[in-house]
Amino acid sequence: MNAHARAQILLREDADGIATLTLNRPEARNPLSEAMLAALSETLAEIAADHSVRAVVLAAAGPVFSAGHDLKEMSARRADPDRGRAYFADILGRCSGVMQQITALPQPMIAAVEGTATAAGCQLVASCDLAVAGEAARFCTPGVHIGLFCSTPMVALSRNLSAKHAMEMLLLGEMVPAQEAARMGLVNRVVPAGEASTEAKRLAAVIASKSAATVKVGKRAFYEQREMGLKAAYDHASAVMVENMLARDAEEGIGAFMEKRQPKWRHS
Repeated sequence: MNAHARAQILLREDADGIATLTLNRPEARNPLSEAMLAALSETLAEIAADHSVRAVVLAAAGPVFSAGHDLKEMSARRADPDRGRAYFADILGRCSGVMQQITALPQPMIAAVEGTATAAGCQLVASCDLAVAGEAARFCTPGVHIGLFCSTPMVALSRNLSAKHAMEMLLLGEMVPAQEAARMGLVNRVVPAGEASTEAKRLAAVIASKSAATVKVGKRAFYEQREMGLKAAYDHASAVMVENMLARDAEEGIGAFMEKRQPKWRHS
């Protein structure tokens, strides 16, 4: 999409190895519209190739983190000859692609949530590697109320929450307060309202201080082994660790530990 248009709806600020992205359509409740999905996809692709970025924080302007899909945009396509079938498949595929980009991103991504994150907006939070919530934040997968089960958000939820907690959110469609979301495992920690971005950036700074190569290897291996059976997961993790052990940063880090000094990362 046009670079100027993208910059208007998705702000990006880089500092000290941390890229902060801000969903910036507060008047529309930061929907995952065609334009927003395109902006996220293009920006994530750029960040993936940017070795100066060590961690990413995802925040949002206004009182709503994200209300999910733009239902007005989607409903308008019911007038298509196929009643919108092709368009619905395309937009849901684009959204799923962005969620998978987050998982595949070499850098860890941390959601900083204030306000509400609903439907695909909740999916976006669940797709991030870590999440921090302000104490007034709330989370919901309310599709069941309008006859549209949150099936794609279910993929991310079921990989973060226990089966019972995920099904509770999906079947009841009720708002989940921040503290309860933390208990369920949807967010890592809850902070005073208005401080989610500050805490997310603090976590990002800790991550940015580590070997970028090691973090990249570890994040990728985590998601790969999670989809495997127990033996296959151990075999895969062992193979990854052998290669990691032979990396220059592992040699430097272990040497620094034994010599009681700070490591000097080469990020390789």
